[in-house]
This record gives sequence, C-alpha cells and structure tokens, in this order.
Amino acid sequence: MSNPSDVPFETTHLVRDTCLCLHAQRAARALSRLFDDALRPVGLTSGQFSLLNALNRPTPPSIAPVAQLLAMDRTTLTAALKPLERDGLVAIARDPGDRRNRLLRLTERGGRPWPRPSRSGATSTAPSRPAWRDSSQTICAAH
Repeated sequence: MSNPSDVPFETTHLVRDTCLCLHAQRAARALSRLFDDALRPVGLTSGQFSLLNALNRPTPPSIAPVAQLLAMDRTTLTAALKPLERDGLVAIARDPGDRRNRLLRLTERGGRPWPRPSRSGATSTAPSRPAWRDSSQTICAAH
C-alpha cells in the first residue's frame, strides 16, 4: 500500500468515518486515559485496577479464567502480573492439584483497605475504588 494509487484516498475517509473497529479502539484508548489519570494518585493503571479486581475471588483462580475474563492472552496476563507480584500485591503459586497451573491471589497488602505504598507507588484496589467510581460517574454523566 505504499503506492498511493493502490487504495483511493476516499477509502481512507470512508474507513475513518464508518469503521466500527477504529471507533471502538479510539474510544477504548480515550477511556483508558481518563481512568489512568484518575487512578494515578493511588499508583495504579486502569489495567492494573481491573486485574486486581479480577483476582478478588473466594478461591484463587488460575491464569486461564482470569485471562478470559479480561480478554487477554495468557502471555500478556503473565507479563501484567509481574509488577504486581514484585510490589507484593499479588502472589503466584503452583496449583497443588495440577503443578502445570499457577494460582493467582491478592496478598494481604493487595486487598488491604489502607496499605502502604510500594516502590512503584501502587497500593491496593481499596483506595482506588473512589477514583474509579468518580470517573465512571463523570463519564456516564457526560454521555
């Protein structure tokens, strides 16, 4: 497509104006920026907030169901877990029932209502909930 005559410029405008995929991607990036800004004071990104909340379960899940819930592949989820594990918010352990699986759980620090900040500044989801709630309400009120 490096040759300008391969695709008419009008097609570029048509895609820009009507492509649902493009509009969904743009909206997702804009929403992520808003939530990232709201969560920055508590040291979490919107992705980390979602991941920590996905781990808030009665029993520790393995990687596959969490990846499915968050619409991530397992490799991407594993990479996203590393800084949370390093900061003591998440623990990853072998599944005693199937040593091939890893079980994920919030640590006491990751689920504690008033934890101390970690090296990265991340604390837990509890202080971030008001920021998340306020951002959600602002976004919903604007649309």
